[in-house]
Amino acid sequence: MSKKPFRPKARRPRGFEDRTGTTLRVERHLIERASKVYDEWGFEPLMTPAFEYADALGKFLPDEERPNEGVFALEDDDGQWLSLRYDHTAPLARFVAENFQELNKPYRRYQAGDVWRNEKPGPGRFRQFVQCDADTVGAASAAADAEMIALAAEVMRSVGLKDGDYVVRVNDRRVLDGVLESIGAAEPERRMRVLRAADKLDRLGRDGVAALLGEGRKDESGDFTEGARLDAAGIDTVLAFLGATGGSREDVIARLEPLVGASETGKAGLAALAEIAAVLSNIGVGEDRALFDPSVVRGLGYYTGPVFEAELLAQATYEDGQPIRFGSVGGGGRYDDLVARFTGQAVPATGFSFGVSRFAAALSALGLTGEAEDKSLVVVVAAEKDRSADYLAMAADLRAAGFRAEAFVGSGNMGKQMKYADRRGAVAAVIVGSDEREQGRVTVKDLKLGARLAADITDNRQWREEQPAQETVSRDAWIDAVARISARNR
Repeated sequence: MSKKPFRPKARRPRGFEDRTGTTLRVERHLIERASKVYDEWGFEPLMTPAFEYADALGKFLPDEERPNEGVFALEDDDGQWLSLRYDHTAPLARFVAENFQELNKPYRRYQAGDVWRNEKPGPGRFRQFVQCDADTVGAASAAADAEMIALAAEVMRSVGLKDGDYVVRVNDRRVLDGVLESIGAAEPERRMRVLRAADKLDRLGRDGVAALLGEGRKDESGDFTEGARLDAAGIDTVLAFLGATGGSREDVIARLEPLVGASETGKAGLAALAEIAAVLSNIGVGEDRALFDPSVVRGLGYYTGPVFEAELLAQATYEDGQPIRFGSVGGGGRYDDLVARFTGQAVPATGFSFGVSRFAAALSALGLTGEAEDKSLVVVVAAEKDRSADYLAMAADLRAAGFRAEAFVGSGNMGKQMKYADRRGAVAAVIVGSDEREQGRVTVKDLKLGARLAADITDNRQWREEQPAQETVSRDAWIDAVARISARNR
């Protein structure tokens, strides 16, 4: 008896997504716009490999007992653990340490590419996604942080957002460290739990964060997160810190000063914020573009000073009219200890990163995809089976004229081909059958107009006689006809 051949089930791994068509074009458009800004500001491109040695990623991710915790890891044939990169920052630290003597300092680089996180997936939370980063390594001054904040604001502008449609929220980790010192809760494990709790204020609200600052919290799935175990007074102090926003940048600093008390760490953070405020004002980044917000703490453990997040304020709605809340689309801050893990030498660094998919989805909802969607597809229909070379040549002519075009190379009659063009979202279909060929003419159909008119037409005879969404033109005028159709459908 012959065995049935094994046929694997076609299934996508949990927590991963297939990205296609327009989505990828909008993401590419976003990366190109951001990269142009980074290039103009003097940053150099870099691409590190997808894999790093697990120990190079840092103790904030896997450790020796759990080499697969938080990352996707495998053991190499020499017994060393390799991990898919979790972000672009740890690989940058490794690159700088490995090439320290050859690099000009400060070293300014940008990078876009996939990162992988072995975390629990959920709605809009994937295990593989694209990040785009810019970093300055080797500059210790708060002016370098201020420039990074200004750079983040400029990226927002570069994709078509107007001032007021976004804001960069800024804080300094050392201010919260000073608050924790003042309440006797500065030990590393408790500090990290406070940071992670504070980072969830936007999502969980004050009550949810208060629970995480205390004994802990159970989420909707039933999973329990251990809390920082602060007492009631400590919880109130941290919540007061997180709520000290509003008004000018100087107003926020004034509210924070009594909360840090005598802590030198906290005072250093406030001094950095004061310098950042002065620099931003001098280079024309107003408080409508960058404000101080103590609730911004960033969840990753490697930040050591100023931190910031870029938030979208622009309004859009779902199809049912409900408002879309975009929230943060990027962020960054100062991380002075990562390179030192390799060299033992303090190397200051600061950077900005955004998640491409999340940011691109927000831009699509706001209608800010620019030329990513402007070049609509034109399909040349294969009206005669033995004329494929002619149709391919016509598609090439369209591309030479600046259009996005293809000739149909599948099988099927005219009806099937027109349905194909519709499903592809083509703006126009170009037809040269035997009649057109003999007359030296070309029929061009406006598919978008045809779809709109078809929704209102009830008289098929009128439709056949008037053919309102197509025109037949001479062979020397057909590209102009396509251009007219393309222009009126933008």
